[in-house]
Amino acid sequence: MTGGENNDFTSSLASPREQLWQALHEGDETSAVAVVRRALGADIPTAEQMRAAGERVLLELIAPVQERLGAAWAANDITVAQEHAGTAISERCVSAVADATASARPGTPAGRVVVACVDGEWHALPARLVSEVLRLRGWRVDYLGAQVPTEHLVAHARYTRTRAVLVSSSIETLLPAAHNAISSIQGAGFPVIAGGAAFGPQGRYARLMRAEWAADARGAAALLAGNPRRPGTLAVRPPEADLPHLGDEEYTMVRRTGRQLVKQALADVEEGFPEMRWYSRYQNERTAEDIEHIVNYLATALYVDSPDLFARFITWTADILAARGVPPRCLLAALDSLLNQLKDFPRVFGILDTARGVIHR
Repeated sequence: MTGGENNDFTSSLASPREQLWQALHEGDETSAVAVVRRALGADIPTAEQMRAAGERVLLELIAPVQERLGAAWAANDITVAQEHAGTAISERCVSAVADATASARPGTPAGRVVVACVDGEWHALPARLVSEVLRLRGWRVDYLGAQVPTEHLVAHARYTRTRAVLVSSSIETLLPAAHNAISSIQGAGFPVIAGGAAFGPQGRYARLMRAEWAADARGAAALLAGNPRRPGTLAVRPPEADLPHLGDEEYTMVRRTGRQLVKQALADVEEGFPEMRWYSRYQNERTAEDIEHIVNYLATALYVDSPDLFARFITWTADILAARGVPPRCLLAALDSLLNQLKDFPRVFGILDTARGVIHR
């Protein structure tokens, strides 16, 4: 297929994308599935062309519309319930593509792989998309879905004698759990390919953890086609083996005292942000949750030694608050509280100081 043909097809998806967005926005599953089936086409002459059409619909129609759904929630244009309903419809659309292209899959599998979300990760759609693309490309895929405990993931890899394990995560606070999964899988003798937004720009955190990284489903397929090498050493590595900065125990200390850090920060925010006096019980509970998230992201930034990770989270949180009519400056009180509580820890200080600069801008 030439580049021009692919561009023509991509252009033709502009209208279906808008139609699918409207269906997801309105919670209309029937219309959404109809859009996807029309985009696939009814008369595709060869199995190879059907597989190509299925892949494009998955990655160039369903995936970008799902991203738009998440962006709409962040901008406060839709509710959490609407976002969840839309995601469930996207899952149904992926199933429609899988059903329509099942007869076009290659007869002899290229090999067997396992695809799963790390323990605690509930955003399963990215992993599902990867699974269906790999099936279209001839792989036998064991798709284990969301929140797979590491010990069960390793046991399944051993049972199936998989070629590789693909782990997905979108939530950065799960990076310690992802690291444990990667090390455990590699310690059992299997290659690991990591993917998802949690692993940072260009997969920088996956590489810190000695995993291969795929930016998307096509990247994962390319890595598998290259026959990833099995780990040379069969042993579960302690985190410090990959991340020697953990030796300063700043991460451990923040995790251990997290509850107290949140309690004191909440008290300091109430004092430094007078508007909270008129908050409802619901608003106060959400504020406490936000501070807990800040502490969890601080711990994660310490884990991978990345001030940028925390700064990106604070920027995202400030945008979320602004979209909901809450002044982002309220974050400064929480950051200042943590700075005061943790002033004797140099890496913590650097991370929090960088984040303060983001708020000022």
